Amino acid sequence: MTRFGPAPPDRRDLLRAFLDGDAYVITGPPVWNTLGLGSTQMFAHPLVYNRKRSGLFELGGRTFDLRRVQFPDQPTLEWFVVDLLENLASVCLDRSETAALLAERLTEGAFNPAVLSGMAAKYATKATQALIHRAVEASR
Repeated sequence: MTRFGPAPPDRRDLLRAFLDGDAYVITGPPVWNTLGLGSTQMFAHPLVYNRKRSGLFELGGRTFDLRRVQFPDQPTLEWFVVDLLENLASVCLDRSETAALLAERLTEGAFNPAVLSGMAAKYATKATQALIHRAVEASR
């Protein structure tokens, strides 16, 4: 309760209850935009990766875009880079421009090349793996 009436439930509590305590990760533009790789988009609904359900769900008066996607138990910054690269079309980014920015950010030390390559090997398509490999090589 607040002085204005009942407060809406916390989104993490909603997701935990809806997914029966199963693991999930909130991702998408709010995270991708902080990586410095050119993303400045926003989505209407939070993007939530989980291991149980896919679709748009209204929970506690809010809509969530749930997707069944593999993700690490403890997502690293490098995993979010891979996640962004796997979703470039949804945020209207050019692959070659993003690869150049990634090489720049790697040169600056923003991401660990070994961790990034490991995350790509486990969670990325071959095309994204190749993009990351080229960016790592260009950053050396």
